[in-house]
Amino acid sequence: MKILVTGANGLLGQKLVELLQTDDSIKLIATAQRPLVINLYRGEFRLLDITDSSQVQTVIAETKPDVIIHTAAMTNVDLCETNREACWKANVTAVDYLVDSANRHHAHLIHVSTDFIFDGTEGPLDEQAKPGPVNFYGESKLKAEETIQAKSASWCILRTVLVYGITKDMSRSNIILVSHAMPEIARLCNVVVLVNDGQAILFEDVDEGIRAYQGTAGAPQPKRTQPIAGMGPLKSAVAVVGSTPVASAQTRLDSRS
Repeated sequence: MKILVTGANGLLGQKLVELLQTDDSIKLIATAQRPLVINLYRGEFRLLDITDSSQVQTVIAETKPDVIIHTAAMTNVDLCETNREACWKANVTAVDYLVDSANRHHAHLIHVSTDFIFDGTEGPLDEQAKPGPVNFYGESKLKAEETIQAKSASWCILRTVLVYGITKDMSRSNIILVSHAMPEIARLCNVVVLVNDGQAILFEDVDEGIRAYQGTAGAPQPKRTQPIAGMGPLKSAVAVVGSTPVASAQTRLDSRS
């Protein structure tokens, strides 16, 4: 199976590439806007600006993946608020390009979304909960979901909550990187309690869930949700909505103010 990963230099992308390249049955195509920051010892790397329609068409046409795992996005909430044009281009327009190319080459699209499509006033939530974003980042991610559901021939949407972990060459931090650099803050954050409460997800756990899902992506099923076999409570903190969904979770959301 050929799997193309967008955003291979990102938080999820790095760990996902590291995980997938250990599987001999997978031909991995890692893509990113800049040179890869991690070692790739199996598979190939392609430069890809997802906001460039011609690049998207060319890379997918030349590599012909069976599955596209879309992790690339503009995720800085404050920056999305102040630079809405760039946010929309990265989070919505780019998704439209990917959907078009995926349809053209019969690729299954796995899209990583977020709990920010909700307002955070209620929880736990299931996949049928009514969205209500309170910021522009959430609005853009919700529009991306709607685009996929309306236009994609074969798709899956994964909604994550707070994802954390240690990665290389990151321009942005997360609670684990902060805890390494500033132990006094880590003690105040009480990271262990946060994780046990199901409100945060390790990069590796999300990637394991994606890996378990993509193994069934070629077998369309009726619209429904069901748990990934063998996944524990923390790993199930990923809600999946899609045409071939095989993972389900109730996600507890932090209140957004």
